[in-house]
Amino acid sequence: MDRTERFYKIDQLLSERRCVPMDALIEALGTSKATVKRDLEYLRDRLHAPIVWDRALGGYRYDVSDPRASAYKLPGLWFSAAEIHALLTLQQLLANLGDGLLKPHIQPLLARLEALLESRDATGDEVRKRIRILHMAARSTRLEHFETVASATLKRRRLRIRYSARSSGVESWREISPQRLVHYRDNWYLDAWCHVRNALRVFAVDAIGAAELLEGTAKTVPERRLDAELAGGYGIFAGKELIWARLRFTPERARWVSVEQWHPEQRGGFEADGSWLLELPYSAEHELLMDILRHGPEVEVLSPARLRTQVREQLAAAAARYED
Repeated sequence: MDRTERFYKIDQLLSERRCVPMDALIEALGTSKATVKRDLEYLRDRLHAPIVWDRALGGYRYDVSDPRASAYKLPGLWFSAAEIHALLTLQQLLANLGDGLLKPHIQPLLARLEALLESRDATGDEVRKRIRILHMAARSTRLEHFETVASATLKRRRLRIRYSARSSGVESWREISPQRLVHYRDNWYLDAWCHVRNALRVFAVDAIGAAELLEGTAKTVPERRLDAELAGGYGIFAGKELIWARLRFTPERARWVSVEQWHPEQRGGFEADGSWLLELPYSAEHELLMDILRHGPEVEVLSPARLRTQVREQLAAAAARYED
C-alpha cells in the first residue's frame, strides 16, 4: 500500500467511525506505528485535515468543530502517479508564466499541487530538478497594470491607458475597450477597440505605463471580427487584408520546419529533392521577416516579390556589417 492509498484508508476509517484507535490504524494500513504517526501529521499539517487525538475515547477522530472540517476534502486521490507528474509539469509552467506575474493568484493552487505530489512517489523538489521551463525573449510586465487590464477585460469595462508605441517611440493616452488577453511568445498582449483610432488594435501589456479602470461599459467586438482582423495574419501583427507567402526550405532544414506550425492555416509539402515548400498568410511582414531571417541560407522566399526583396535587403545589410 503506497502513501496515497494509506491517506485514502485513513480518511475512510475516520469518516466511517466515531474514533479510530492507533492499533486499528496499524492493522488496517499494514505498517508501523511511526509510519502512521507521520501520515497523520502530514494530513494535519500539509493537507489541513481536522484530525485530533481524543484522550477520552482513546483514538483519532475528525474534529467537526474545527472551522476547516466542512470544507476539508482529501485532494486528488483519483489521480494516477502519471497524472500527478503531469500536473506538476503544469505547475512548473504556471510558476514561471510571465516571470512570476500570476504568482500571488495561483500560489494556493500550487501549494495544493505540491502537497498532492509529495503524497506520492516524487517530491516537488525532485520534479523541479527534472523539468525546466525556458523562456525566450520575455519582457518584464508591471503586475499592477496586468491586474487592471485583466480585470477590465473580464468585467467588460473601458480602460484609459498611457501607451508607449515601440515602433515610433511615441507615448500617448488612449481610451480602449479590452476584448481579450493573448499570451504569445512569452509576452502578454491585449486585443482592444481603440476609441482614439476608432479601430481594433493590439497593445503590448508591458508597454502600458499607466492604466485606469473607467466606469463606461466596454464596446464588444464580435469574436468573428476579432479573428478576421487580428488572428488571420502571421504572429501578433495583423490586419484585414492577407497576403500569402511561399517559402522553400533546404532538405536539411526541412526535417525541422516540416513539423513546425507557423500558422494555423499554413500549407506545406515536400518537393522531389526533399525541400519543404511552406505557404502561409500574413498581413504585416514584421514578425515573419524575423522568423525567415533566423534560417539564413536555409530558406528562400519565392513570393510575394515585396517580401523577397525585403529579405534580400536585410541579408545584404547584415553582410555589410561584416565587411573589412
